[in-house]
Amino acid sequence: MPLVLNELHAIRLPDSYNLQVLVINDCSTDGTKTVAQQHPVKLLDLPINLGIGGAVQSGLLFALQNDFDLAIQIDGDGQHPPKELIKLLDQYQATKANVVIASRFLANVGFRSSFTRRVGIRYFYRLNKLFTGKRIYDSTSGFRLFDRKAIALGASYYPDDYPEPESLVLFSKAGLTIAEVPVMMSHRLGGRSSIRNFSALYYCIKVTIAMFFSFIRKTT
Repeated sequence: MPLVLNELHAIRLPDSYNLQVLVINDCSTDGTKTVAQQHPVKLLDLPINLGIGGAVQSGLLFALQNDFDLAIQIDGDGQHPPKELIKLLDQYQATKANVVIASRFLANVGFRSSFTRRVGIRYFYRLNKLFTGKRIYDSTSGFRLFDRKAIALGASYYPDDYPEPESLVLFSKAGLTIAEVPVMMSHRLGGRSSIRNFSALYYCIKVTIAMFFSFIRKTT
């Protein structure tokens, strides 16, 4: 995470943007809190472990309550090079999409994950197309931009475990627009994936069921 934070602070954004870095510590045991306190960032130190979805929703709540125009989700393990977030901003300016996804699969460059994971991601591409009617090639990407409408929706409700594919169904049902932009991803520099070995099959089954129920859930 120190490398990610250093790179974030080194980014030069267009004059119309101001960057505020928020680190969400979801009861980690790897020194995240200590590292964050050594950098000029805001720290959201969650009192209990909420998981991926809860951590993202906490960040969106912070963005909503502090009247942010945009929020960008980025992992602290080095897979999402901070310099690539400029591409998300450019895509947002060009399309005004409510959600912009950084995609590993629109261009054949950079780290594109293992063969097994690519098969799974292709599966979710087809599943998302069925539920949303949209062609989303990297629906499991956690490198995303949210505008005000997406921030408000995500702050009110966000899926819990492995939320990326399911959240796209929710955004789509709410009438939000979704765009992708090719980026250069990197290998994970720290930590380990929560999806390994036999858990990959469990992940596919669980997320498929969650996406289905999100699809049929009545919108209020």
